[in-house]
Amino acid sequence: MTESNLMQGPRPLLAGKAKLIIGGLILVALAEMIGRVGFKLGPGQVTLLPMLWALLMAALWGGLHRRLPGALAVSPQVQAWASAALGVGVMLFLSRMGLTVGQSLPTVIASGPALIFQELGHFLGTIVIGLPLALVLGMKREAVGATFSIGREGSLMIIGERYGLNSAEGRGVLGEYITGTVLGAIFLASFAGFLASLGVFDPRSLAMGAGVGSASLMAASLGAVMAQTDPAQHETLTALAATANMLTGIVGFYFTMLVSLPLCSWLYHRLEPVLGRLTRRGRAPQDTEAGMEAIAAPPFGWGDRLLAWGFVVLGAALANHLGYGADLLQSLAGCLLLMVPVVIAAALRQRFARFPEMIALSLMTAVVAVPGLLPAFAPLVALAAKMNFLAFTTPVLALAGFSVARDLPVFRRLGWRIVAVSLAAEAATFLGAVLVAELFH
Repeated sequence: MTESNLMQGPRPLLAGKAKLIIGGLILVALAEMIGRVGFKLGPGQVTLLPMLWALLMAALWGGLHRRLPGALAVSPQVQAWASAALGVGVMLFLSRMGLTVGQSLPTVIASGPALIFQELGHFLGTIVIGLPLALVLGMKREAVGATFSIGREGSLMIIGERYGLNSAEGRGVLGEYITGTVLGAIFLASFAGFLASLGVFDPRSLAMGAGVGSASLMAASLGAVMAQTDPAQHETLTALAATANMLTGIVGFYFTMLVSLPLCSWLYHRLEPVLGRLTRRGRAPQDTEAGMEAIAAPPFGWGDRLLAWGFVVLGAALANHLGYGADLLQSLAGCLLLMVPVVIAAALRQRFARFPEMIALSLMTAVVAVPGLLPAFAPLVALAAKMNFLAFTTPVLALAGFSVARDLPVFRRLGWRIVAVSLAAEAATFLGAVLVAELFH
C-alpha cells in the first residue's frame, strides 16, 4: 500500500495531526526564544534565524519517529500530511508579501528594468555554473534535470511530462528537489547572509536575487539579507523580493519549459564529450523509482486546509509576539484578515482547475494595498501590515522540517554529487540575479 493510499484511510487520525500542530507551535515558540544567532565566516558573517531552528528541530523530531514512543512520534503518514500542508500554509505568507508589494508600488515601478533583467540571472545561473560542475563530477543525463532550473514543483512537472520521472533527467530533478527541500533554506540563507555581510552588493540587488520562485527559499534568503541591513530598508527590500519572486513564478514555468530545458540539453551534448572525460566515475544512482512516491502529495480537503491555515495563523501570531514584540491579539486579527484573500483564491482554484492561485493571491493583496487606490480598505491593510513577514516563515519552515524527514532515505540514495550540484545551482541562480541587478544600481 502506498503512502498516498494510507493517507486516504483511517490514518493519520485527527489526533496525529493535532499532535503535529501542537508540537509545531511549541517548536515555533522555542525557535523564536532562541532568536537570531550570528557567527563570523571569513570576512563576512552568517546569521541563523528562528525559521531555521524551527526547520531543524522539526526535521529531527520527524526523523526520530522510529525511536520515539508512539505518543511522541510523528508518523510518516503525518509527515506526508505536513508536506501537503506546507503548500497550503505558505499562501498566508504570500498574502502578506502581496501587501508589501502594493504599499511599495512606486519603488517597485522605479526598479522596473532591474527587476525584469535580473530574471535572466535566475534562469541562466543554474546552467552556467551547475551544468559544467555536474559533468566534471561524472554525472550524465541526470545533469540536465538537476541544472535546467532550481528544481521546484513546476520543474518536476516539466521533466515528468517530457522525460518521465524514472528517467535519468527525472532522477536529476528529483535529487535537486529533495536537496532544495532538505538543505535549500539553510544553505541559501547562509549564502545570502554572507554576501550581504560583505557590503559589496546593493541590498536591493540581494533582495531581487532572493526571488528564486520558491516562497520558502525566498523567505530564508531575504530574511538573512534583512538581518544584515538597515531596518528602514526592510519594506523596500521585501517588496522587491516579493515582486521578483512573483515574476519568476509567472514567467518561470514557461521560460524553463521553452528555453532553459532545451538550452541545457543542447549544451549537455556539446560539453559532455569534453568535461565528461575528466572523470569516469560519479554517475548518479539509478535505483530511485521510489522517489516520486516519497514526494507525492496526498489528497487534501477543506478540513485539512483549515487545519493547515490554523497552524500558520497561530504560529505566525505567536512568532510576531515573541520575536517582534507585537500585541498577540492584534497579530491574530492581522492574520485572520490575511486569510480572506487566501480562502477566496483557494475557492476559485477548486472551481477552476487552471486558476493561477498563487499569482491571483499576490495580485489581489497587492491591489488592495496600493496607496490611495481603495481607501476604504486602508484601516484593514494597516492592521494586517502589523504582521512582520518573517513571523510567517517560522511556522511555514516548521512544516517543511516535518515534511522533509520522510524524504531522507531517498535523499541518501541519490548520492553526494547531486547535493553538490544542487547547492551550486541554488547559489548560481541567486548570485546570477544579483549580478545582473547590480548593473542597474
